[in-house]
Amino acid sequence: MTRNQSLNFVKVPSGFPKPGEDLKRVDGQIDLDAPLKDGEVLTRTLSLSLDPYMRGRMRPEEIASYVPAFTLGAPMTNFGVSEVLATANPAFKKGDKVYGFHNFQEYSTFDSAAAAGLKVLENKENLPWTTWVGSAGMPGQTAWYGLHAIGKPVKGETIFVSGASGPVGQIVIALSQQLGLKVVASAGSEEKVAYLKDTLKVDVAFNYKTQNTLKMLEANRPDIYWDNVGGETLDAALATLNPLGRIVGCGQISEYNGQSYPLRNMMQIVAKSLTFIGFIIIGKDTTIFYDTIPKLIASGAIKAPREDITKGLDNGESFLDLLTGKNFGKAVISFE
Repeated sequence: MTRNQSLNFVKVPSGFPKPGEDLKRVDGQIDLDAPLKDGEVLTRTLSLSLDPYMRGRMRPEEIASYVPAFTLGAPMTNFGVSEVLATANPAFKKGDKVYGFHNFQEYSTFDSAAAAGLKVLENKENLPWTTWVGSAGMPGQTAWYGLHAIGKPVKGETIFVSGASGPVGQIVIALSQQLGLKVVASAGSEEKVAYLKDTLKVDVAFNYKTQNTLKMLEANRPDIYWDNVGGETLDAALATLNPLGRIVGCGQISEYNGQSYPLRNMMQIVAKSLTFIGFIIIGKDTTIFYDTIPKLIASGAIKAPREDITKGLDNGESFLDLLTGKNFGKAVISFE
């Protein structure tokens, strides 16, 4: 038997999830030599993605939402990459690297239905497996789709990106720069602002904790607002967007743990004929993304976003750091 650690969801949190209490690392075992049923695939996990939306899955199962709740007492799930160790499924061979929804555990057995959702990664670009759950994975897909399908950027326009040092924000910035947009970006620490200015070369970057967002946007009125945070920042964007501006509703991390902010400028959607569209990337056609973005990252045309890597499973500390903003870059768990 082989150890098979997992990170389990054991209690619905009130406010921020508590490591070791709401989330807990559990030591299990697995027989790697056990025969597989028809259609099954046994894999070893290489990387897992930590994303803010997962906080919304930490709820009672009877409460419906756009993604299923986590199952109490079971491993959390999200996008990951793993290596096929054994297969009874003709779609896969031993050694294949596969991307898709994974349990938060060291080894997983996918039945035929779950295996149908796995994508074999050829990785001709030789990108790290952590990148395939970040800029070349769901966060990158989110940035690419939302900017083109909803933002509809025009060269010379101004885009404001909140939560800009995160994985989605960094790719939105890179794509916007390629398209000739002026980029205004906000983050929550001086270190992150310096990274936006010095490394990502945005036109304007500011710390929303020490500088007034409304005043910054009055001086740099956007045509597009990429919303990762909601709350007061969204209200400031509503007040300052140019007529016919577009808001890409990607996330509202400021409100994921029970806090709420009363928006005062919603009438601006009518007054300025704004477009405000939220979206979920799951189910969208990402064929063009896979044909283009990984190559651009590998070539350096798009700078590979900074990653915040946790080695192996913890008790949920790295996820809490993501929610509180203590992490810096794409939060990933690596097993290499």
